[in-house]
Amino acid sequence: MSLNQEAVLTVLRTVKYPGYSRDIVSFGLVKDVQVEGMAVGVLIELTTPNPQLGEQIADAVRLALRDALPGLQDAQVQVKVPTAAQAATNPGAPAQRQRDPRIRRVIAVASGKGGVGKSTCAVNLACALHALGARVGLMDADIYGPSIPLMMGLNERPTINDAEQLIPPVAHGVKLISMGFLIDPDQAVIWRGPMIQKTIQQFVGQVEWGELDYLLVDLPPGTGDAQLSLCQTVALDGGVIVTTPQEASLGVVRKGITMFEKVSVPILGIVENMSYFVAPDGSRLEIFGHGGGRNEAARKGLPFLGEIPLYTAIREGGDKGVPVVVADPQGAPARAFIQVAEAVRRQLG
Repeated sequence: MSLNQEAVLTVLRTVKYPGYSRDIVSFGLVKDVQVEGMAVGVLIELTTPNPQLGEQIADAVRLALRDALPGLQDAQVQVKVPTAAQAATNPGAPAQRQRDPRIRRVIAVASGKGGVGKSTCAVNLACALHALGARVGLMDADIYGPSIPLMMGLNERPTINDAEQLIPPVAHGVKLISMGFLIDPDQAVIWRGPMIQKTIQQFVGQVEWGELDYLLVDLPPGTGDAQLSLCQTVALDGGVIVTTPQEASLGVVRKGITMFEKVSVPILGIVENMSYFVAPDGSRLEIFGHGGGRNEAARKGLPFLGEIPLYTAIREGGDKGVPVVVADPQGAPARAFIQVAEAVRRQLG
């Protein structure tokens, strides 16, 4: 048997970061893997100044390598632990992020570019998780172009409780917060970065979300202030990346993947939206190509969460404020979203 880096990384993906459901490779902690014959060297860099944590991870890595690689002769594991001062300047440290303990899971829904149907996927995924019996919240982090109020059919201002927290309104069983609830529909938001960051922090910390199984965050496209503010503010359990099949979309999806990796947010998987179109005569048309999302997931070693075909009912549901998962829960479009929701739940354990 001969060893290579990919075989070692496959084993390392089975080693969980203590206290998380994700592995140390997804968190971006594995910085180098060297293989020489039947000897392996692994370099891990932590973002938390905790030597005991480093020892725990190193022991788990050695055990996993020896169990999974028969004939392994040596496993050298080096763990670099930052000082407290170094950790304080690192926005990617999992232990530094905070969130309300009543929120079990926080999931960011992202895309590298606009026009791929990210918000459509976010609202239907939220409704699908609710249909599966979960308590769900949806935060619209697209400050400049909020679309959740329209897609969820709700346009009312949140009330404020005695603790001066916003009480999120509810539509289709999902708790919602959006800049669209706080400004007039035709009013433009013309803010610089610090204002965006402050608003994201308020949506996370000054909204009375209550008990939630999942809080989904609909991010704006790209890798700007809103995305970084969220990643620095809240302990995300993972990101779902939405793409369309064509290469023009996949090229910028890779940038989104890199952003999550740099801030140590695990990627739960990729969804291919607008995957194909079924014509009235039953024929299948691959308008934007097909399989690009699945292939990219395989290339990056990420889970592929599913395909969402191009259905007129999905667009109509968003325009009417009744997502297709709610409007026709037994139909084929709704089933596609429910399958993605089930895949997300499996990734979160």
